[in-house]
Amino acid sequence: MARKVLVLGEVRDGSLRNVSFEAIAAGKTVAEGGEVVGVLIGEEVAGLANELIHYGADRVVVVEDEKLKQYSSDGFSQAFMAVVSNENPEGIVFGHTALGKDLSPKIASKLNTGLISDATNVEVAGGNLVFTRPIYSGKAFEKKIVTDGIIFATVRPNNISPLQKDEGKTGDVSTISAEIKDLRTIIKEVVRKASEGVDLSEAKVVVAGGRGVKSADGFQPLKELADVLGGAVGASRGACDADYCDYSLQIGQTGKVVTPDLYIACGISGAIQHLAGMSSSKVIVAINKDPEANIFKVADYGIVGDLFEVVPMLTEEFKKLKVAQS
Repeated sequence: MARKVLVLGEVRDGSLRNVSFEAIAAGKTVAEGGEVVGVLIGEEVAGLANELIHYGADRVVVVEDEKLKQYSSDGFSQAFMAVVSNENPEGIVFGHTALGKDLSPKIASKLNTGLISDATNVEVAGGNLVFTRPIYSGKAFEKKIVTDGIIFATVRPNNISPLQKDEGKTGDVSTISAEIKDLRTIIKEVVRKASEGVDLSEAKVVVAGGRGVKSADGFQPLKELADVLGGAVGASRGACDADYCDYSLQIGQTGKVVTPDLYIACGISGAIQHLAGMSSSKVIVAINKDPEANIFKVADYGIVGDLFEVVPMLTEEFKKLKVAQS
């Protein structure tokens, strides 16, 4: 059944987040041969429309307003609902990000439809669209189908591969107006406490530290390794509670959920709450002095040793490999 599917393109610091392209790929599956319409909301975001088209969107609808410069639930929901009213879609796909998790339930409520959140896969099976999502902190997976109403889902970053970029692909870009009013929250300024560099939730490589790093300075070797690998630095709740790093780096049940290609756990014991946030990583490497640490039960590769000796050695070896390949 061919469907029209709206896919929200998420913008951060003037650029599209990678999860936007993954959502388009998921939208293509949901559309089943129908039309995928990218949606851009913000201030001066129309210039990003062609990039959505290059990654598979058939056309793009833009809503621009100075009140949409910073994300707010009220403003973005009014803008998105204006697009829905114009397009009458049969499907909607968002990224399962902080923005997507906040906005999607509000839109679902306005549309009086269900919501499948945190999908890691979508496929057509037995004549139905089947979404796979984790439950019980990633210990099990369930499969969901939508039997009535608009098909609405959020997709977890780093799980659905984007389509091949085609810079020759063209499509229509249109701008519509939306009355943005009665905003209960006005964001004057955004102060970022997260470290600069690769977005933790979208990173292909994550180097994470736990209480074993012993101090804020103990994260420096991890940052150096992450820089060499083009990755991001994360942390366990224990490290955050000990004030070794900011809570924006926390990975786990009460922090971020990451699914990188490579996860290097340094000085992390492997509490179940932390495993809930990283156990779906494709390859897990654990470095810990305690051979009985729980993290080794989920690791693909384990190194029993002092992280302050092992991590610098890994950094130097990766540097040598990069030089040899250049």
